[in-house]
Amino acid sequence: MQPDVVLSRVEKSFAGDAVVRGVDLAIRRGEFFSLLGPSGCGKTTTLRMIAGLEAPTGGSISIRGVDMAGVPIERRPTNLVFQKLALFPHLDVFDNIAFGLKLRKTPAPEIRRRVAEMLDIVRLSGFETRSVASLSGGQQQRVAIARAVVNEPAVLLLDEPLGALDLKLQTHLQEELRQIQRALEMTFVYVTHNQAEAMAMSDRIGVMNAGRLEQVGAPADLYLRPATRFVASFIGQTNLIDGRIDAIEDGKLRIEAGGLRFVADAHAGATVGAPATVSLRPEQIRLTKARDDGSDALVIADATFMGASVNYRLQGRGLTLLAQATGEAAPLPVGARVDATWLPDAAVTVAADGAGTAK
Repeated sequence: MQPDVVLSRVEKSFAGDAVVRGVDLAIRRGEFFSLLGPSGCGKTTTLRMIAGLEAPTGGSISIRGVDMAGVPIERRPTNLVFQKLALFPHLDVFDNIAFGLKLRKTPAPEIRRRVAEMLDIVRLSGFETRSVASLSGGQQQRVAIARAVVNEPAVLLLDEPLGALDLKLQTHLQEELRQIQRALEMTFVYVTHNQAEAMAMSDRIGVMNAGRLEQVGAPADLYLRPATRFVASFIGQTNLIDGRIDAIEDGKLRIEAGGLRFVADAHAGATVGAPATVSLRPEQIRLTKARDDGSDALVIADATFMGASVNYRLQGRGLTLLAQATGEAAPLPVGARVDATWLPDAAVTVAADGAGTAK
């Protein structure tokens, strides 16, 4: 199936300052795709170029196979939802949702049918005559989404729409937004700096850093197989340990790092003696009582009880490791000497930032 949105070597500069740098991206039809990254990474600028609010400095953008060069925002098969919803306070829920249809001079029976369908999808049936000012923040957000999709755009663009809501409401609306997207079978392109939000809702995520697309993949792939140091550290917590490749055997790298030994999948260009950085997630580390001599033991420098888990900071062998244990009745005491183990495939090597394999 042809992708809905294709970006080819897209660049954007403001007064000579590069904000988006050579982005290649294909967003599949009907998927929930998130652009994730810190403030200033270029994700919102990328979204605005897809919408037509900004023109690329270089490269091209196509939607449904049509090059968008020179196509104004009102003629693009897209619609937008922003953090500031910009609902019309003098109109009721029905007229807010129907606004775009009326501008297009859609027949009244068709307007009633489509608005009723949208109200059902966003679970606001019966709210037609309610003032938008009387609605909760979550209900207003659903009205804004209904208004954006009632015109049946090919792609819905969402720029941090949940950012102004409290955490509990954000979590609730994440589930609702995902359900709405599935019901509509519409392509959603979602911009956020919130890793948990992107992981919870997305089919795939594109991680941006300093204007570049570092990696694209399913949430589990990004978490378990990060391509770069930035992706590994930005999505969840991890231990980044610098070391050196000791051997390459049967498609595996044998790496010595920080006095520890790791096994990781070999990658193109790997050579014995070359430097390597290992990413190891805290929850993949298992702690056991140190051997009697305790010569190579790690020491628990800090333990934080989190209810469902205990977070440990371990020191020794010239490094600091973070570990997370679940199901413990009480934390191991600070100062205890422990050994750390992990499954052979838990460690992955990561490249320098900007050297990812975005696809």
